[in-house]
Amino acid sequence: MDPCRIFAGTASQRLTQAICERLKVPVGDVVVSRFEDGEVSVRFNENIRGSDVFIVQSTNAPADHLMELLVMLDAAKRASARRVTAVLPYFGYARQDRKDQPRAPITAKLVANLITVAGADRALTMDLHSAQIQGFFDIPLDHLYSAPVLIEHFVKLELPNLVVVAPDIGSVKMARAYAKRLNADLALVDKRRPKADSVEVMNIIGDVEGKNAVMFDDVVTTARTLCQAAKAIRARGAKDIYAGVTHGVFCPGAFERIAESPIKEVVVTDTMHHAPGTLPSQIRELTVAGLRKSQRRSRWQSSS
Repeated sequence: MDPCRIFAGTASQRLTQAICERLKVPVGDVVVSRFEDGEVSVRFNENIRGSDVFIVQSTNAPADHLMELLVMLDAAKRASARRVTAVLPYFGYARQDRKDQPRAPITAKLVANLITVAGADRALTMDLHSAQIQGFFDIPLDHLYSAPVLIEHFVKLELPNLVVVAPDIGSVKMARAYAKRLNADLALVDKRRPKADSVEVMNIIGDVEGKNAVMFDDVVTTARTLCQAAKAIRARGAKDIYAGVTHGVFCPGAFERIAESPIKEVVVTDTMHHAPGTLPSQIRELTVAGLRKSQRRSRWQSSS
């Protein structure tokens, strides 16, 4: 049987290279370019007929990244690949997963449909913003988690008197699982968001005084939630404060907020492309290239 072929979109080239190095296979030869008017052009420079093709591409902004993925999927399908898997380290538009107001789209479902129609036979992604998105795909979906990577990092730090803090209500289940694996206490930041992109911390549930705190979340964009939560638990007497986040999107202003916050270190993974030297020293990047399908959430969260 023809071996698997792994190709990179422009949003995930470094991660794809790391994956291929671990698997001891070459990165596939594909050229993604633009016509003069900006349209995406894709060409596979090797024969993939009958091959098991994996296309690695995060779908974060700009929308060109999503368009690249769709064109690459279509090109692979038309080149008679035996099976085409869309590998989405970061699934963009995941926060638009429900109709929360009149005349609003469910964009996560739209993107899932686009990926399917473009030719994907299977999809693989990491740490979706909400688990229900798995049901938006009409093709098999493998859902991996960064927990093994983040847990290993914080275990090595050997932080004494540790408490895991959920920065909001939505991350309580995740925080509980991390707390169990790290043999740590659990606390919760109860916050209210009076308007979009604005966070007001209301209360701290749990004891953080005199403890080292780690906050876990799936994505950091503006960093307002993490920074507000860090300030709140520092005011309650927490000592060193860390954050472990899967997807480091980092919108404009996020680095400045983190620098001005009491957070000692923010750990993110390489599901998002960050050019070498562009991340501040306060932010550390870990690779998820070595994650395997066997490292599923059911193993580390089965009894949470």
